[in-house]
Amino acid sequence: MTEGPIFRYRDLMTLGELKSDPAQKLAAERLQSLHHALLHYTPKSGKKGWMQRFGLTPEIDRAPPQGIYLYGGVGRGKSMLMDLLFQSVPIKTKERVHFQAFMRDIHAEIHQLRQMPVPFEGDPIPGMADGIADNTTLLCLDELEVRDIADAMIVSRLFQRLFERGVVVVATSNRHPDDLYKDGLQREKFLPFIDLLKTKLDVLAMESLQDYRLGRLMGSAVYYTPLGTAADTALDQAWSRMTDDAPPKPDYISVQGRRVEIPASAHQVARFAFSDLCDKALGPADYMAVAAQYSTVIMSGIPQMTEEKKDSARRFVTLVDALYEHRTVLICAAAVPPTDLYVGRDGGFEFQRTASRLIEMQAIDYIKQRHVEE
Repeated sequence: MTEGPIFRYRDLMTLGELKSDPAQKLAAERLQSLHHALLHYTPKSGKKGWMQRFGLTPEIDRAPPQGIYLYGGVGRGKSMLMDLLFQSVPIKTKERVHFQAFMRDIHAEIHQLRQMPVPFEGDPIPGMADGIADNTTLLCLDELEVRDIADAMIVSRLFQRLFERGVVVVATSNRHPDDLYKDGLQREKFLPFIDLLKTKLDVLAMESLQDYRLGRLMGSAVYYTPLGTAADTALDQAWSRMTDDAPPKPDYISVQGRRVEIPASAHQVARFAFSDLCDKALGPADYMAVAAQYSTVIMSGIPQMTEEKKDSARRFVTLVDALYEHRTVLICAAAVPPTDLYVGRDGGFEFQRTASRLIEMQAIDYIKQRHVEE
């Protein structure tokens, strides 16, 4: 057998796209074992034949293979390795999805059931899980992160049923299962989900010494000026490099009971226009949450700011401070160089520090630093 994650991983090393890494090699080997097991696995059906319903034949117990939970810091190759499995395993009933998008679909379906002319009575979760399991043998979840109580209250029941139906789950996350939904409201009701993950999935730490995504920025600019087609194209290319051409999807962050909308996100990269973050009534807590959640922020349309836009300028200063504190990479397009971004007397001194930080954030030494998630 020459197909599967470990062989594709070796091919990438031969091509020079990856360097030898013990943690990645171990994960690729474990994923290869799962690849082999999936070739010989058929999950039990939610439906029984007539002979089984009448007890005339025993139902064969097809024990599902153990899933895998890859966790570690930003850019450690978790998503890349999971994709090697997903792309190489020759089964049709497989799905790869960002965890937040997966949960949004679940909540949307619950909402639809509640809006029916005859409202659905009872717990909708088992039926929804059965609908997923009927068409899914392998479920790959990228960036598993539970942020709010709405998700926390249903994931245990949802995944308990998925596992009962034999769905094999592979997930990536920045956190060990024990640290999921840490300090969240009613966390005690979430703890069974943690136990479930640790029982059904092998937990593998990805503490590689190299940051493979940030390495793609070496030799590339991160600050583009002036604004225009060339700058927009450069930001599009940066998105492609940092996300492996992942399609952008909207997201949100819950901050102190409100939502901060993320227009486009994938693989811990968020993309905004200047107006999305600096022309709206956002504050330090919002910017800190964005900086903690995303290792890279791509921003377009940064104008030259005058005293007439002092509120937007003040928010931009606060945003840059938050990104800097969290060592978030900023890739942006601006009308002018950092030292010329603010024209005005009020706040000019404060903006000098912002300009200095924007210049420092373009340096290799800054880009190589580890993202601070807390």
